[in-house]
Amino acid sequence: MKRRSSILRGAIAVLLAACLAPMLAAWEREPLSVFAARRAKLVAAVNAPIVLFGYTGHEEANPSYVFMQEENFYYLTGHNEEGAALLLVPESAEQKGWSGAREILYLPPRDPAEERWNGPRMGPDDPGILEKTGFARVETFAKLRDALAVLTKIYPEIYTELPGPHDEGYPHAANWSKWVKDAAPQASLKDVSPAEGTLRAIKSPGELALMQKAIDPSIDAHIEAMKMMRPGLYEYQVAAKMVEIHAYAGCETEAYAPIVGTGFNSTVLHYNKLDRRIEDGDIVLMDVAGQYSGYASDITRTIPANGKFTARQREIYEIVLGAQNAAMEALKPGMTLYGKDAMSLQKIAMDYIDSHGKDMEGRSLGRYFIHGLSHHVGLDVHDPSGPSRPLEAGMVITLEPGIYIPEENLGVRIEDDVLVTTTGYKLLTARLPRSVDEIEKIMADGKAK
Repeated sequence: MKRRSSILRGAIAVLLAACLAPMLAAWEREPLSVFAARRAKLVAAVNAPIVLFGYTGHEEANPSYVFMQEENFYYLTGHNEEGAALLLVPESAEQKGWSGAREILYLPPRDPAEERWNGPRMGPDDPGILEKTGFARVETFAKLRDALAVLTKIYPEIYTELPGPHDEGYPHAANWSKWVKDAAPQASLKDVSPAEGTLRAIKSPGELALMQKAIDPSIDAHIEAMKMMRPGLYEYQVAAKMVEIHAYAGCETEAYAPIVGTGFNSTVLHYNKLDRRIEDGDIVLMDVAGQYSGYASDITRTIPANGKFTARQREIYEIVLGAQNAAMEALKPGMTLYGKDAMSLQKIAMDYIDSHGKDMEGRSLGRYFIHGLSHHVGLDVHDPSGPSRPLEAGMVITLEPGIYIPEENLGVRIEDDVLVTTTGYKLLTARLPRSVDEIEKIMADGKAK
């Protein structure tokens, strides 16, 4: 439901400036062998050459921009520097006359003048570059065009990322697929994105560990927000405290622009102004979570501004919580996120909401659940999962039912991150309370201090 954006950019930029050095030092990645195994699976899945491109570092001109690699490229290489490319060649190529390496990482040549400004970068001729990258061959970027020219004489198809729903914002896939077409005009270009998404949907143990390191400080931030919450604060003050906690714990950025909406703003799904004063009797919806070493978390809690839910707020909250619990209890491999049959988690949550409670005109509440129940989470807050398929063990998804009633200035969403296991699920955000009584107790304890 969220998208990465520039909201609160000024405040976040200040925090980044203060915390940049320790955050960069804290960046963790999985062993190089894990990335190599992913590359082998991907090229075996399509059995054709694959060429992919990392970000250049020029995707955004804002001075607060901090480079982070294109997610698919990082997933396959672990390389987090600008201007790189990747070529994968199937096993069958050797029988067809290909004499080059089957995996080649292409890097731009080093630029000492640029490095005086932005710090050292890896270069293709660096000593030990093969060991540092985990590739059998590292070449200068300029040689990629020649390699494609040879491969298109052997293979009629080249796989790369083509423009599509995954290509939001900066036209990365559009630009580089055009470059490939210009470099190899006789080849037919095929989209590798579905195969990438299929791999990314199942999280490795290392990915789960990094995701937990994004989730844990996000939980801490929500608990602190509950403790500090009171009428008279502004929405941006709550968000700023939560962002500070993420940064101090080593998160390099937010997983998405923070959403803190009070009163009517709680009913606006992508509310982004954060400029309203929190009033006594308001409900406050906080959809805020950090990103750690590239991996996102996604958490929402809804709390009363003064520490006590009104009877109506409590009623709506309990219905949303009941819908989340109903979907959670049904969660296991083989279920689907969407659809209209009994295997659909969306239908289970919707049916619960539609059969509990009424609006001010006596109508059922299903009309106020206006978004999807779930999405995958990983390197992106809306992680790709490949072609639609039932849930499998190793997938990480959100469960986020909500009811938004603008006429009552009342929006409630509860969102948690959940790992699908072989027998059911594991609630990765279990440490963060969800019940009315637990939330009110945390808020009361915060006031007492």
